[in-house]
Amino acid sequence: MIAPRKWTRPVIFNSPHSGRVYPAEFLAASRLNPHALRKSEDCYIDELFSFVADLGSPLLHAHFPRAFLDVNREPYELDPRMFREELPGFANSSSMRVAGGLGTIPRIVSEGDEIYRGPLKLIDALARIETIYRPYHRTLADLINRARDAFGYSLLIDCHSMPSTACSHVTPHQAGRVDIVLGDRHGVACADEIVSTLEELIRSQGLRVLRNKPYSGGFITQNYGSPNHHRHALQIEINRALYLDERSLERNRGYAAVKLTLHRIFAGLLASLPDIMQPRREAAE
Repeated sequence: MIAPRKWTRPVIFNSPHSGRVYPAEFLAASRLNPHALRKSEDCYIDELFSFVADLGSPLLHAHFPRAFLDVNREPYELDPRMFREELPGFANSSSMRVAGGLGTIPRIVSEGDEIYRGPLKLIDALARIETIYRPYHRTLADLINRARDAFGYSLLIDCHSMPSTACSHVTPHQAGRVDIVLGDRHGVACADEIVSTLEELIRSQGLRVLRNKPYSGGFITQNYGSPNHHRHALQIEINRALYLDERSLERNRGYAAVKLTLHRIFAGLLASLPDIMQPRREAAE
């Protein structure tokens, strides 16, 4: 975690898919080379958002890679085709994410390539969940609760990247590139005033933004966003082509400018939150 010297804002930033420490036993079990495995990463998103500590907010980020374990899933979204043994009854093997190969223990990387050479031991998968997934979520929940206790409400910004082609099926070709997608679970996870303010700040920087298309927010946004309980959660997806060479996965010449732009956007959002949230809190009282 990147922690501020002094926590002065009710906002927690989270980067669950930017981890790039690949365990040796995982690489040995995979049929893919390390570069192919990295196609599932939200490459450098943790670095792009590292400025938030200077704004008075913490950034929680994963070190383990998404291809190894995905904490933006329910704890036991498991694919029975991947394991030698029968899954326990509490496993959710029927979700759309499992069907697509992207459960808690992913079967494929984002481009559809199978990760493993052969079936896995169930005990190894459960160990990943108990020793990595659960501590990660305990830490995230603790940060959210601390913010809500200290400030009266909390806002979780769940930070991700998306392929440059991700929005091609939801926008006309002539409409141009979509730079950022905000997901609030169609209004369920975050106050509209927060999302609308962030949209305005993004557009003020010359970027094109969509809401909930094609990403409305994953498990983290859904699980931690509860405005009625003064917990707000919002997912942000950033077009990788803005800052990354999508083939080599190296930072491109736009990286520094994107980081500066994000700093401006979120400095503006954090400064606006008292004016946004005070009327809501007074109305609730």
